Amino acid sequence: MRNLDQNTITDSALERIAQCSNPRLKEVMTALIRHLHEFAREVNLTPNEWMKGIEFLTAVGHITDDKRQEFILLSDTLGLSALVDLLANRGKSEAATESSLLGPFFREGAPELPAGASIARGIEREPLLVHGRVTSTEGKAVSGAQIDVWQASSSGQYDLQFDNFKGAEMNLRARFRTDAQGRFNFASVKPSSYPVPSDGPVGKMLNALGRHPFRPAHIHFIISAAGYQPLVTALYIDGDKYIDSDVVFGSREQLVVKYQRSSSANVDSIEYNFAIETEALHSSP
Repeated sequence: MRNLDQNTITDSALERIAQCSNPRLKEVMTALIRHLHEFAREVNLTPNEWMKGIEFLTAVGHITDDKRQEFILLSDTLGLSALVDLLANRGKSEAATESSLLGPFFREGAPELPAGASIARGIEREPLLVHGRVTSTEGKAVSGAQIDVWQASSSGQYDLQFDNFKGAEMNLRARFRTDAQGRFNFASVKPSSYPVPSDGPVGKMLNALGRHPFRPAHIHFIISAAGYQPLVTALYIDGDKYIDSDVVFGSREQLVVKYQRSSSANVDSIEYNFAIETEALHSSP
């Protein structure tokens, strides 16, 4: 039997996976073991501290359910989700619209609505019009593109967080299609900055670290079309106090938009043109 010490135990752990038949799994797990062990050595991790960490992760799992994904929230607030997104999109054309985080509040099955319809049902807040185009990176209109959109309310809540509100199901969510010129438009209400759920273990972590839990006001989009790379992104409202300190590191300068007054409807509006890449153009290194 080998006598292991604080350094040789890493080599021993790596030897145990040397015969792994999946090259990518072996690569990922080798790096994970190596960095985890180095982390423990760097901070001189104590058994009590490691047990606290295990209890924290257990609590994250316990609070996660079909309506709340605390592990995604943990990844988001540590900047890991944003890093993975940046790595995945580093080979994109400079002409393509930047991506942003999917976030924990996306839901499948949003209703498809006609152009110009409102995604805010029964919500009496400051109205907003959103319109623009979807094009290729070469400027060609993409007709029939599917646009999934979702957002928080003017009080900073997603439909999953509405209490005792008739019609909450799939509110502030919809799916639209671009026309022959790649245009889209819909109505909504102005989104608000909001705190990520802070009543669970991730919220306690943020508080212990002296961090605020707020995201700047934004509207989420997923744009997809046959022959094109799907785009997961969001538009962030200029002037929001949290625009430079987004708790999940999702805001991007290219995605910041200003409200413009619509002369025809006498309400504020957002205009934005999304450029998406063809599948052949995008390949991650």
